[in-house]
Amino acid sequence: MLTVTDLTYRLGPRMLFDSAGMTLPERAKVGFVGRNGAGKTTLFRLVCGEIAAEGGTISIPRGARIGRVEQEAPGGDGKLIDFVLAADIERTALLEEAETAQDPHRIAEIHVRLADIEAHAAPARAAEILSGLGFDEDAQNRALKEFSGGWRMRVALAAVLFSKPDLLLLDEPTNYLDLEGTLWLIAYLANYPATIVVISHDRDLLNDVCDHIVHLDQAKLQLYRGNYDSFARQRAEAKMLQAKFLKKQEERRAHLQSFVDRFRAKATKARQAQSRLKMLEKMESASAVVDEEVLPFSFSSPEKPLSPPIIAMENVSVGYGERAVLSKLSLSLSNDDRIGLLGSNGNGKSTFAKLLGGRLEPMAGVLRKSNKLEAGFFAQHQVDDLNLDDTPYLAVQRLMPDAPESRVRARAAQIGFPNVKADTKVSSLSGGEKARLLMGLATFSGPQLLILDEPTNHLDIDSRSALAEAINDFEGAVILISHDQYLLEACADRLWLVADGRVQAFDGDMADYRKFVLDSARKGRAEGEKRREPGANGAAEARRDAAKARKDAAPLARKVKAAEEKMAKFGDLIARIDLMLADPRAFERNPAEATKLSHQRAELERALTAAEEEWLELSAELEEATRV
Repeated sequence: MLTVTDLTYRLGPRMLFDSAGMTLPERAKVGFVGRNGAGKTTLFRLVCGEIAAEGGTISIPRGARIGRVEQEAPGGDGKLIDFVLAADIERTALLEEAETAQDPHRIAEIHVRLADIEAHAAPARAAEILSGLGFDEDAQNRALKEFSGGWRMRVALAAVLFSKPDLLLLDEPTNYLDLEGTLWLIAYLANYPATIVVISHDRDLLNDVCDHIVHLDQAKLQLYRGNYDSFARQRAEAKMLQAKFLKKQEERRAHLQSFVDRFRAKATKARQAQSRLKMLEKMESASAVVDEEVLPFSFSSPEKPLSPPIIAMENVSVGYGERAVLSKLSLSLSNDDRIGLLGSNGNGKSTFAKLLGGRLEPMAGVLRKSNKLEAGFFAQHQVDDLNLDDTPYLAVQRLMPDAPESRVRARAAQIGFPNVKADTKVSSLSGGEKARLLMGLATFSGPQLLILDEPTNHLDIDSRSALAEAINDFEGAVILISHDQYLLEACADRLWLVADGRVQAFDGDMADYRKFVLDSARKGRAEGEKRREPGANGAAEARRDAAKARKDAAPLARKVKAAEEKMAKFGDLIARIDLMLADPRAFERNPAEATKLSHQRAELERALTAAEEEWLELSAELEEATRV
């Protein structure tokens, strides 16, 4: 399905591909892995013809269709369901032609082809994909412009999946998904009937979906059979064999060189020495399988444990303004709990985390905390709040102003910024390095409670493993929100489900939750199909009641729409700024303007969060008002 031969491509002075090659079989499900910045996304651009290679060829079968999610979120007045349906270009064209065709033979051909491609089932299939990615039936019939950038990227993903390309290219498809959407996507891709190449740092996706792994390393492409765990084993075995070979080769080199050095000057041994010298020259230099070092994460544990429970709640409610997002919370947290929070985006996981971290006060009920409780809090949006002119050294120095430079540098190294890296401006740090810095600062004083809200978004697989080790080594309590199943399985001892305005213990492990999510999706799909059947829930009385409820709730609906428009506006502005900041030369050309844009983005992110909270309140009120 895809053949790459002798591919050469440079990005500035850096060689991304050096005579690289691979051949992917048809219907293979391929995970594409390699260090951040190695060139994985660049290869996708080369395959799609967006940029030209310096040398080599890339070929796919004639007529094969490539599908890839666009980098810019879709927008406009069109409905979500219509946008997804339009992605099937052939179906759309046939339906348009059917409306104007006059020739009976052509009309027959059109309808035969529509039947062949199962056009009649397209709306149900599009609805199923959108539902799996988090859009209920009402949301599917709303305009694209009403959603934030992240949600519209989900729609773009749905459109590509719906179009069923012969070669599906996915670049970090779980970045915009919650855990529930990720679980659905993994199940969907596992049964996808064509070739997939997916760039991902999600170990479960790479294990459950992929039957091949392509590794981009040192500007070369290498194809491995099996899933990610199989690749990791093969890679480790290759490293061991290569290390043994290198050791033997160096011993052989040393032996030959010793002979040459000893006998080169002796007439009786000169011929033998010359022979050994030629052997040395002919010995191939074997390159070791080299992995860049992954710096460990280091979280300062609390000096003394607090007496449990460190937090206790009795009938607590929490929310924004006068609207409670979560209520009737009666839970307790011990000093060594490791709790993973489950639940779809918008259900209130971050709200609950803010309550535990002291960033929101309870609206009702009783919340008791240990007097000396200190909470370390990391949320992904904090990355945008960092001062771009700051350095890790300066950030650490502010937390220990009286310490000598040597101690400050030692602490900076401890959280992952040794030597000159400590003096690197934040603007030059990668997303993963910024996240590492924030997590190090959050745990600097050894808090008794560590709250991590989506900590893996910018981390590669090896860094995620290092993060899991650090969480397990941390001796305080941990609250973890993540769409990464591996991290939850590795670190969480208990699971709490945030749903329907409650937080309750989930009875089971991640395998049970995976089954729960997929079963719920199937049940919802069946109910949706039932509602679409003629006559189902279609009694005149029910329609009149629904119409009256909608009329009474019209003012509230307008407020919801206004909040949605604000979310869409802020999301668009953030996307535009991200596009400008994505240019690596932005800071070189105009540092002041780039810094200003970064600060504007942080302000917009805060405004978007506030708008989303307002929308959450209003939507809940509207849902209650229109319930018949």
